Amino acid sequence: MADYSNKLYQQLEAETGVPTGYKRTGSILLAQTQDRLISLRRMMSRLRMKDIPCEIIAPRRVGELHPLINIHDLVGALYVPEDAVVSTADVALALVTAARSKGVQVHEHTAVNHVLVERGHVSGVDTDRGQIECEYFVNCAGQWAYELGLSNEEPVSIPLHACEHFYLLTRPLRTPLQDTTPSVVDPDGRIYIRSWQGGILSGGFEKNPKPIFTEGRNQLEIQNLQEDWDHFEPLLSALLRRMPSLEALEILRLVNCPESFTPDMRCVMGESPTLLRYFTLAGMNSQGCSLGGGAGKFLAEWMVYGYPQDNVWPLDIKRFGALQSSRTFLRHRVMEVMPLIYDLKVPRWDFQTGRQLRTSPLYDRLDAQGARWMEKHGFERAKYFIPPWESKTFYKPDWFDIVGSEVKCCKEAVCVIDMSSFTKFEISSPGDQALDTLQYLLSNDVDVPVGHIVHTGMLNERGGYENDCSVVRLQKRSFFMISPTDQQVHCWSWLKQHWPSDSDLFLEDVTWKYTALNLIGPRAMDVLSELSYAPMSPDHFPTLFCKEMSVGYANGIRVMSMTHTGEPGFTLYIPIEYALHVYNEIMSVGQKYGIRNAGYYALRSLRIEKFFAFWGQDLDPFTTPLECGREFRVKLDKGYDFIGRDALLRQRDEGIMKRFTMFILEDHDTDLDLWPWWGEPIYRNGEHVGKTTSSAYSYNPGATRVSGVHPQPQPHHPRVHKPRGVRDRDRRPEVPGQSQTLPLQLPVHTEAQEGRHGAGLLSGRG
Repeated sequence: MADYSNKLYQQLEAETGVPTGYKRTGSILLAQTQDRLISLRRMMSRLRMKDIPCEIIAPRRVGELHPLINIHDLVGALYVPEDAVVSTADVALALVTAARSKGVQVHEHTAVNHVLVERGHVSGVDTDRGQIECEYFVNCAGQWAYELGLSNEEPVSIPLHACEHFYLLTRPLRTPLQDTTPSVVDPDGRIYIRSWQGGILSGGFEKNPKPIFTEGRNQLEIQNLQEDWDHFEPLLSALLRRMPSLEALEILRLVNCPESFTPDMRCVMGESPTLLRYFTLAGMNSQGCSLGGGAGKFLAEWMVYGYPQDNVWPLDIKRFGALQSSRTFLRHRVMEVMPLIYDLKVPRWDFQTGRQLRTSPLYDRLDAQGARWMEKHGFERAKYFIPPWESKTFYKPDWFDIVGSEVKCCKEAVCVIDMSSFTKFEISSPGDQALDTLQYLLSNDVDVPVGHIVHTGMLNERGGYENDCSVVRLQKRSFFMISPTDQQVHCWSWLKQHWPSDSDLFLEDVTWKYTALNLIGPRAMDVLSELSYAPMSPDHFPTLFCKEMSVGYANGIRVMSMTHTGEPGFTLYIPIEYALHVYNEIMSVGQKYGIRNAGYYALRSLRIEKFFAFWGQDLDPFTTPLECGREFRVKLDKGYDFIGRDALLRQRDEGIMKRFTMFILEDHDTDLDLWPWWGEPIYRNGEHVGKTTSSAYSYNPGATRVSGVHPQPQPHHPRVHKPRGVRDRDRRPEVPGQSQTLPLQLPVHTEAQEGRHGAGLLSGRG
């Protein structure tokens, strides 16, 4: 988005005649530590995937590019020569001028009271100057977006919160800096510096931010808040250390203005899951100018074609649920988020605020047994069990041997993993509508005998994954759907948008009704046999089958012969009131079989070892089943119509142009070398051919594996006009694409590593 914004702003002045202050200065990101330099090298590899020129430079080169910067404590820097600066107010004026030239009406000094709703979709806007009819509404209200979303007849939750942001302006230098003098970011000092009207503009992101407007409605218009020199003093001290000559300059003023931040440091965009045609673009986390042009482009594509040209799931508003909209939660979270803009982010990093929002009934029991927790969609999930410390590093993690022992137990004995966070829906109907609707929405055939489990995708018109799920046929007209944790809002929204309007279908989110325990390992059948007094061998309980049975004293337990890892075992969906009893019984009986608890890090290692792809990381709306080896999960030749079928048929006829692939990295010193994370570029014979999507260490063969994909060339979208009132399921025109064949072969290397190649399991597309 930033790259597109840069190119757009460069053209605006010529196209509109409005000066934007665009100057290509370049930028320098400084590193005071080796860990920061590693982080910058990772950033460089990502920029180069987008063909953005950049390089790691030595401190001496920093001094040559910016003569006022103190370089004595630097170990290196990242230089991006094509970065630029603009005047934000002038860019806004230029954009308005360009829009007006194309017939757009702009009404300034006009207050929006609320959005008008008709039959679950936007129909207009009520303002203090009257009403405006519209088919679509975009909430770009920035720090006011939260309140505007709640003002509708059907509220829209937009999780963001404002903080005070400080920067100072100086009078001109005696010898003004050249227009080509780069902007400087010193993340270890938490500051940024750029030239401004012959002087200096400098601010930062302090460790103790000041949230505002928590208690009530934000009545502030675009104006400054009060100065607070005491609060700004740590940033000023860092600024003077980095640029000592600033001490002789006259400070014009200290600016204090509100900035809005989101719970995960990523902006909020896309269509509301609760109100059709209500779009949002807000929560820019102090990057509104740099990301604004690209964000606008993505949002426009989203509105016209149904989805942007790139995978923007990390930005989709549907990644959040109502639980992230608590004002108390948002106030506490943004106090952590704002400092993280410059904090060193390392693999497997977790938020510390807003924790224990959603917990399994087993949380206290697992916590007492040494569980170390991670958070997913507000849900606490165990990463591994003991030790009580965890250092953050780009190298071999402290938990390496702990997770290795959990993996070993999964392969040789039996382990229990609490997987209660997974999203769970029940779908039923008096007649055959539940089956007919699921057959249209799902790519695999779910017309199977009662008790059978079907792994399937939920595809879009391009054939890409909107969801990757398992569906159990509980009864002839009743189904149980299991989806990834962060799919709770997105999957519900997708189902409801494509629901027949005149149906008797019943859809219920039962995530909270069931605790899920994954019982993994060759002795899992012994444990369950002893607890249920029923044979659990494959002859009596075949793979991908579900039975409702008793476990211990509890009945009504849905026992499924699947594990999400490829190892033998079962998953138990337990009514929540029986959860503690069933867990205690399993752990008691399992003692003789060597049972132990395990966490998601062990599950991650096992699933990548078996090359099981995860939605949202390996699979996305631009990955089709044919590209990731899942054509056997698609009912292409069974005579059923389903969303994405035409695109898959064309792809099958034309051939696969990219492939999801596993790589085993060789010649890697586990103790000394940097570890692959994911997102690293993949090169073949010096040519960039893809990127990694996930990684883990495989304890069985003793090598790290990764998976990756080749980036799809961006297609050209045809212009599509949508008539008013078209059903949502019919308004997603397919976008024709193109790609090229690129062969893959080992060995492969990633730029995130220095010296020898990385080790482990990686997955990706190529």
